[in-house]
Amino acid sequence: MMPLFHTVSRSCSKIMASKYSTSFNSAIQLLHPAVRPHIFSIYGFVRLADEIVDSFHTNNKQELLEQCKQQTFYAIDTGISLNPVLNSFQLTVNEFKIDKDLIHSFFESMELDLHHHTYNTEGYHKYIYGSAEVVGLMCLTVFCDGNTALYNQLKPGACALAAAFQKVNFLRDIKADYEILGRTYFPGVNFLHFTELDKNKIEADISHDFTAAYQSIRQLPASSRFAVTVAYRYYLSLFKKIKKTKATELIQKRVRVSNFGKFFIMLRTGLYNGVHFN
Repeated sequence: MMPLFHTVSRSCSKIMASKYSTSFNSAIQLLHPAVRPHIFSIYGFVRLADEIVDSFHTNNKQELLEQCKQQTFYAIDTGISLNPVLNSFQLTVNEFKIDKDLIHSFFESMELDLHHHTYNTEGYHKYIYGSAEVVGLMCLTVFCDGNTALYNQLKPGACALAAAFQKVNFLRDIKADYEILGRTYFPGVNFLHFTELDKNKIEADISHDFTAAYQSIRQLPASSRFAVTVAYRYYLSLFKKIKKTKATELIQKRVRVSNFGKFFIMLRTGLYNGVHFN
């Protein structure tokens, strides 16, 4: 019955994506069928840890995160977990030999969320690496499927894309991060006096990341290129809307792309690439 438990575990990770992020769930669905379960597994694991630090306010977050960390590495080392999401994750980690250092760095950033509410430049880059870039590298490991040369070639672009996504999220969620969670990720920025100059500097940095990522996306294997391109274009569209929003408005509302806008991005990307997996 072990194969059945593994199948159920994969399904739990897929549910995590469908319930927590319609955008990422839609993008994952555009991957080749053989790739999808592994990216769902990575997303489910990331979402599980992220929920601990962002949502479980009435619980001992430090204790829960430490338990999650210990259980994650136990699952990887033994090849089994009674937690379906962690079991799904360990299957992918072990099949593709995902570097454990990436997972350690991810947990380090999650721990920072428990204790740090502002960041200097060094801390900011460390947080971005652990919370976003390593997740991109986990996915890239799956996309490259053992092709080490291709992985090393695309690694900088994968890090840049993940960083761009995370920074756009930070700009989009300024109000919630500051008012609800008490966090300010961008170094040297006071959101009580958030200016156009502050916003322009952040946007210039994000633009650089998007530019650095694009060529790497074009070199991805066909099994993942279309899906990643759609995600890239979605976030680029969201970023453009943020750039058109005044700093004073950005700290008062959450900018989003409409469902029709998301569909149009997918359709346009599909027509441009001529690739779509059912």
